[in-house]
Amino acid sequence: MTLKETLILAKKSHRKLAWLTAYDYPSARLLDESGIDLILVGDSLGMVVLGLNDTIDVTLEEIIHHLKAVRRGTKRALVAADLPYGTYKTPDQALISARALITAGADAVKLEGALPGIIRTLAQAGIEVIGHLGMLPQQVREEGGYHKKGKSDAEAEVLIKDAQTLQDAGCCAIVLELVNAPIAEKISRELEIPTIGIGSGTGCDGQILVTSDLMGLQPWFRPSFVKPKADLATPFQKAVREYIQETRTP
Repeated sequence: MTLKETLILAKKSHRKLAWLTAYDYPSARLLDESGIDLILVGDSLGMVVLGLNDTIDVTLEEIIHHLKAVRRGTKRALVAADLPYGTYKTPDQALISARALITAGADAVKLEGALPGIIRTLAQAGIEVIGHLGMLPQQVREEGGYHKKGKSDAEAEVLIKDAQTLQDAGCCAIVLELVNAPIAEKISRELEIPTIGIGSGTGCDGQILVTSDLMGLQPWFRPSFVKPKADLATPFQKAVREYIQETRTP
């Protein structure tokens, strides 16, 4: 069974898909052993791991480096990886970039935007593609920040049309980021492939989050739609302070 068939079967079975990000071996192993469906090596590593302001300067080589570590920590979960900004400007470039990620261990690649020609090229080459609509982090500089999508009728109509276009081009799933919840739910009902929401309500066929947001590891940045399940930053710092105190105590 292909990855696409597996995801469609999950949707038909009404089983919600749970996805999270990882960028290293221990995180991937913990997620895998916890039963996560899919691990995404996202270009969010630019902000979460590398301390950049956004995802745009993340390179293909950096994604590959982290992808290999994640693959080593994963036995059962699916693994996907982002095609970074500037690595899929043409179908030929996209194919080269995607094949590099597949070689490094990805089961699928993810790219942003309504790019049916590029998606079709990858799908015809046997590469599983996850689409991404709504707020596109790789366009955050042009957008001037992160904004909810699909609030106007015109914007909603474009999103619905684009989602169908991506499915027709060969996507195995579509991430909907910061899409107005009723529109995300409408798209989910109309598509055969699953939608994976992030800040788009509960009407999608699954959800994805950045793991450090879920775990409260970066309290200096917390998206408004995230409800952390833990506060790991506090015990982390407490343990470090105790270690410092013990080290300095005669």
